[in-house]
Amino acid sequence: MTENNATPPESAATTGPESPDAPLHRRGIKSYVIRAGRMTPAQTRGLEDVWPRLGLSLEDGPQDLQALFGRRAPCVVEIGFGMGTSLIEQAKAHPDTDFIGIEVHAPGVGKLLDEADKHGLTNLRVYREDALRVLEECLPEGAIDTVQLFFPDPWPKKKHHKRRIVQPAFVELIRTRLAPNGVFHMATDWEAYAEWMAEVMEAAPGYENTADADTAPFVPRPSFRPLTKFEARGEKLGHGVWDLIYRRAD
Repeated sequence: MTENNATPPESAATTGPESPDAPLHRRGIKSYVIRAGRMTPAQTRGLEDVWPRLGLSLEDGPQDLQALFGRRAPCVVEIGFGMGTSLIEQAKAHPDTDFIGIEVHAPGVGKLLDEADKHGLTNLRVYREDALRVLEECLPEGAIDTVQLFFPDPWPKKKHHKRRIVQPAFVELIRTRLAPNGVFHMATDWEAYAEWMAEVMEAAPGYENTADADTAPFVPRPSFRPLTKFEARGEKLGHGVWDLIYRRAD
């Protein structure tokens, strides 16, 4: 079970004939599907009232992060933030860091925006877009200090593995957006997907694993990653969670 509502188990992904040189978002495989869901009044308020201040779209084009936030500060990008609990906690705990969340699920985006407004957060911006397009078209190269991917859909069936977001081309795109020594932090509750992530990352050029030799390729759960209710519930049931943190090394 995963917490990321942007990538539910049922697939409506499409395939197509795009060449390997085409942008990632046009190669025909999607790692998510958009589900219809009921909107609470608070979520609707977030989308209608808070979005004009904190929302971003592809039409805004390439971003100048210093101009976007009105300051020069470390920047963290979280891909597929689900209902936004972890991202809100991080933005509250680290006011000197700027955060950009990317999610396609409307209730999650609405909830995050509503919570951000209630807490008066000014260090958070949100895309309701395909993460691949945001990375390719909007986020500057070499400017992101941390990219987070927490509990993406594992697509456990072998025939669906091509829909997993962690693929060689994707991690190379992440690398180009990371600042020197920037990190790519992943977490999953599926051991087989954790092993897949490690295999892809170990083969990817320009990265180094931050894990100690006694725990490699994984790192102990970092204290700075908020523990969600979902994860706490899983821990009580004996479910494992695997964290991987790789640093841009080139």
